[in-house]
Amino acid sequence: MNINKIKEDFNILNKKINGKPYVYLDSACMSLKPILVVNKIIEYYANYPTCGGRSNYKLAKDVTWNVEETRRLVKKFINAKYEEEIIFNRNTTEGINLIAKNFDNVLITDREHNSNLIPWKNKIIVNSKKDFTFDFEAFQSKVKGVKLVSFVWTSNLDGYSLPVKEIIKIAHENDSLVMLDAAQAVPHREVNVNGLDVDFLVFSGHKMLGPTGTGILYGKKDLLNKMKPLILGGGTVYDSTYASYKLEDIPKRFEAGLQDYSGIIGLSEAIRYLGKYLDDLESHEKKLIKYLYDNLDVEHVGVNNYALNSSIFNFNLKNRDSHEVAIMLDQMENICVRSGAHCVHSWFNKHNIKGSVRASVYLYNDLNDVKILIECIDKLKKLG
Repeated sequence: MNINKIKEDFNILNKKINGKPYVYLDSACMSLKPILVVNKIIEYYANYPTCGGRSNYKLAKDVTWNVEETRRLVKKFINAKYEEEIIFNRNTTEGINLIAKNFDNVLITDREHNSNLIPWKNKIIVNSKKDFTFDFEAFQSKVKGVKLVSFVWTSNLDGYSLPVKEIIKIAHENDSLVMLDAAQAVPHREVNVNGLDVDFLVFSGHKMLGPTGTGILYGKKDLLNKMKPLILGGGTVYDSTYASYKLEDIPKRFEAGLQDYSGIIGLSEAIRYLGKYLDDLESHEKKLIKYLYDNLDVEHVGVNNYALNSSIFNFNLKNRDSHEVAIMLDQMENICVRSGAHCVHSWFNKHNIKGSVRASVYLYNDLNDVKILIECIDKLKKLG
């Protein structure tokens, strides 16, 4: 991977504030967008800014073709069997809420993002081990009789990834379905939903170089056909009377109203771009995270093992508020990191931690970026 060449594709990384470039280390929240994605969005608004899936004139057919091309690319990207197993929505949160509308008995971990915690009415929680890693014994003792296991694959807290293949096998042996929150997994590794035999998988385009407002729900075809939509209205039915309606087939029944056509079409370019680097991405990120582990003496938050963490380094400085640290890093060297509870308030409250500083790397980061972070952290530590 030629990181200098990659950086050229991201306009914001070529800008300077006070003579210094941005050091962007917040991709776990939002990835940057290459210019190819931006241009693809502009292409929609400039060349065929019309409705998709409804009208029969040429411009509308261009929209429909491009939307369905993105669906084909997503299917291939995660190795799904059928295009209709790919549902477009706004984000991972909406995808999880759609599943939650159809299941009332769920098993989750104690490390879930609010999006995989709040929507569930009846939930059983699997606690982690003392080192915050997954507890198979606790899982096996609670999975029996549960309709759905809904786990985060890779945690946005610390980058720790669950052993999902083994989890899925055990769940299926106990007649439980499995949904994976893959928002932090799909952008960083090859995913094969058929190989995993996962029943549902949700992720967001904005964390994988795509536009905001783009989310994907994958579900096995036979399961989706049995499910109710989260939202009803235009596009979800093929006929209606004043007293009844007839739902469209999947995926249309789950894609209510006019879609974010520019975003979905822009996502196609993000998938093509990311696909060029996916083979080397995970090892590249681990090298950067290992360098942080080897050269930063800080209070680690979450799983403290670089070999188990992917693209995230989560920490605190003694006697300093996480938000204060983030603001100072921005002021010092234009370093962009996340601070606070990272939408995992439940975990922070459980462990009586007020928040943390989260640095996350991606394909456009290099060793110089993490060295600048280390230098600034060392300076802050000396200030006391």
